[in-house]
Amino acid sequence: MNKEIILETKNYIKELKIAGIRNDLNQKLAEAYRDNTPYEELLRDLFRDAYDMRKENGRKNRIKNAKFPYKKYLDTLIVDYLPESAQAKFKELKSLKFIEETRNIIFSGNPGTGKTHLSIGLGIKACNEGYKVFFATVPQFINQLKETQSERRLTNFESKFQKYDLIILDELGYISFDQKGSELLFSFLSLRAERKSTIITSNLSFERWNEVFNDPALTAAMVDRLTHKSYVINMNGNSYRMKETEEWLGQ
Repeated sequence: MNKEIILETKNYIKELKIAGIRNDLNQKLAEAYRDNTPYEELLRDLFRDAYDMRKENGRKNRIKNAKFPYKKYLDTLIVDYLPESAQAKFKELKSLKFIEETRNIIFSGNPGTGKTHLSIGLGIKACNEGYKVFFATVPQFINQLKETQSERRLTNFESKFQKYDLIILDELGYISFDQKGSELLFSFLSLRAERKSTIITSNLSFERWNEVFNDPALTAAMVDRLTHKSYVINMNGNSYRMKETEEWLGQ
């Protein structure tokens, strides 16, 4: 093997930023010399490895940038532990067809029934399949909106978030908002309506959302926008976490 040519080749690969080729180029070339591999097969294998690495790095980065608080997967979810409404829709939601159709999902019900697990599981599956996802609790997200507004960056912030295929807003109902926070959240979600998908989890039924927004007109408009052509999943039922604990203790 000509070491000078290999070094020059590595420099070209480095400048072109083709990950997955440069580090094991010597090994691949040695194997090709040994096995008398045709040039076209060698090139194919080199670029296939680079493609696979870029694809895998993209998947990992999407999950990292989504800012999930922890990782939960649909494959580890015990579907039989979910409320009946979630069980009935699980297969359909798992297909991620709702993202292509730009439909929302509202998981509404008492605490501990699997709302967050389902949401994160769907989010990670979406990342694995190439979608751009972002996760935040509703209080965290409203604080972000307020901060960017005070810094006069709200327009840029909203423009950035329109690019996400799926946004997951968790824990609507645990903390009430002031008028400013309610209006910012409504404005943001209105921009995404029928353009991109949003998942919202809430421990409150719709008739109690006014307890959070403290504005009957805004609450009614919010519910109308979010539920239009959406999956509304009733998550009232026995505690998913309690069932998991009982199973663990039984083992």
